[in-house]
Amino acid sequence: MTSPSPANAHSPSIGLVGFDGDDTLWKSEDYYRQAEQDFESVLGHYIDLHDAGTAQHLLKVERRNLAVFGYGAKGMTLSMIEAAIELTDERISAAHLRQIVEIGRRTLQHPVDVIDGVREAVTAIAARWPVVLITKGDLFHQEQKIERSGLRDLFPRIEIVSEKDPSTYARVLAEFDLPADRFVMVGNSLRSDIEPVLALGGWGVHTPYAVTWAHEAEHGVSSDEPRLRLADTAWQWPDAVAAIEAGNE
Repeated sequence: MTSPSPANAHSPSIGLVGFDGDDTLWKSEDYYRQAEQDFESVLGHYIDLHDAGTAQHLLKVERRNLAVFGYGAKGMTLSMIEAAIELTDERISAAHLRQIVEIGRRTLQHPVDVIDGVREAVTAIAARWPVVLITKGDLFHQEQKIERSGLRDLFPRIEIVSEKDPSTYARVLAEFDLPADRFVMVGNSLRSDIEPVLALGGWGVHTPYAVTWAHEAEHGVSSDEPRLRLADTAWQWPDAVAAIEAGNE
């Protein structure tokens, strides 16, 4: 990947604006929620879904497997198979395991619907500041989604990472030779997109998505965090970044 073009004119206050991918630039969680519903339909042949706490058990298995399978639809599918075997006491049939594999395949092939206002907002921000896409998950799947989104041309640099934590952001900023207080991260997840950047001394612009994975909903970001800005839609991103810029001048 190449570095952002030096031709981008920008104030010395903000040196880089990062963007998350899933549920920030394009829709994603909707398809994972549908996958969970389809998974429960399969297990309904074996167990009482209300008594079994199927969704909670699947989340527990997914969390247990994150360090091994990572994030994304492939890890979700493997966790679904494992959870199905556990919840049915190994009674689940090969035919139903095949259905779970197909649920994962459909999730991997879901349409990439760009969220309203994203292209215009990123274009406006990129006219003033260097931009970078920092997205988390399976490399192959993320590359496919970036291509299908039609947004690749907006980002001179793209980082696909296995985890979003302070060390990951610190590495990216070191490659740009940029202190954290000159970095703004735009994203829907307080846990992954905002909290690690704030911990480094950077800035966050949070745009909540309609649905959030339970794992991502857990965070320690205060609602009155002074380095956090709220933007209800992508259309508000340029003003939010400009406000951070103005406050630093």
